[in-house]
Amino acid sequence: MALNMKGKHLVTIHDLTREEIYQILDTATMLKLRLYAGEYTPILAGKTLGMIFQKPSLRTRVSHEVAMTQLGGHAIYLGPEDIKLGKRETTEDIAIVLSRFVNAIMARVYEHKIVEELAKYSSVPVINGLSDFSHPTQILGDLLTIREKKMHLEGIRIAYVGDANNVANSLIFAAAKLGMCITLACPEGYEPNQKVLSMTKADFEMSKGSVKIVRAPEEAVQGADIIYTDVWTSMGQEAEREERRKRFQGYRVDMKLVKMAKPDVIVMHCLPAHYDEELSYEVAKSPNSIIYDQAENRIHAEKGILVNLIS
Repeated sequence: MALNMKGKHLVTIHDLTREEIYQILDTATMLKLRLYAGEYTPILAGKTLGMIFQKPSLRTRVSHEVAMTQLGGHAIYLGPEDIKLGKRETTEDIAIVLSRFVNAIMARVYEHKIVEELAKYSSVPVINGLSDFSHPTQILGDLLTIREKKMHLEGIRIAYVGDANNVANSLIFAAAKLGMCITLACPEGYEPNQKVLSMTKADFEMSKGSVKIVRAPEEAVQGADIIYTDVWTSMGQEAEREERRKRFQGYRVDMKLVKMAKPDVIVMHCLPAHYDEELSYEVAKSPNSIIYDQAENRIHAEKGILVNLIS
């Protein structure tokens, strides 16, 4: 029986149940197959998505706009100068007013508390398009990609190499819900957020998944089905760039590291990549890499999210 998710906010993956995650993925798969078959599915005809951007983006903006267009709806881009969150007017007022105009709000922001506040006061679904704590739309696209490549999610072994950032947090949330095993290789001081580990403890126990933190990437990739990495310096951390480059030496995903995992290991990166920092150009272009499939699946996963939360 289909779950009724209409009106639900998506602030983190932790907000979703296991069943809701699979419903979003199943919807995404169905809509992707229909698109590939040339079928037009105007499920969201007459619906509008308001998109708030504090941070610039290629994938987040284009994928949401294309998703709404292909579903027969419309997306409105609101850049940093259009909505000065908390400056020109309060986030509370923005949420209340904007939710009178649109059917859902997607926000790509710096601070996670902004998404939480939007969700608190909005009368329509709020979707976190990225915050400093969480990136759920990215990970739902990643889960769709993993399931396409590996045919299942439960029991999948993920090695995450590098900075345990918002993407890592969301991978941990997903692993806990779906019974995946994730090992993170991070230098000291760049480990996963303790709040995330506390929030996921009960879910890991229930799903029989696991989370482990190690220092050596070579240890993390042993037996891995997936190697995942992300930039060492995220947007807003530019002042830390040189220090981070020093601290993350030895955490590059190169062919030597890839060969230590399973022969059929797949390499993932949410992009944009800083080639030959966290990921070698050779690996990015190798048969193991699925980074462009990931990017495309953002559209399909976001369709699954939008359809379930709006219609």
